[in-house]
Amino acid sequence: MKVRIARATNNLTRVSQMYMDGLGFERLSAFENHQGFDGIIIGDPSQLYHLEFTRHKDTHAIKSQDSDNLLIFYISDNKKWQRTCSRMIAAGFVEFKSFNPYWDISGKTFEDLDGYRVVLQNQEWTL
Repeated sequence: MKVRIARATNNLTRVSQMYMDGLGFERLSAFENHQGFDGIIIGDPSQLYHLEFTRHKDTHAIKSQDSDNLLIFYISDNKKWQRTCSRMIAAGFVEFKSFNPYWDISGKTFEDLDGYRVVLQNQEWTL
């Protein structure tokens, strides 16, 4: 099974570039005017998930209204985690204290220009 996480944005090129620069993702695919939608799909080709950002020509996307709307990445290697945190800031993300203080114990929370948040958790993910 593969997972695609998709969301609308008014800043298609800029938001996609932020995530590519911040998370080290690649542009995997893109489309224009597909039934009124433009989109950019990004990710790591070796992983079973990717992100899709879309823009509809006749619609204005609403910024995130919830500070606990999170995309969470677990990075157990401390040096890789630190490098990724630095790349997020350089890419234009803004660091915030997490609404849920759990994420601040071993992680950092970043917000993109649409108000959506990404947590970089410095630990191995386990159930």
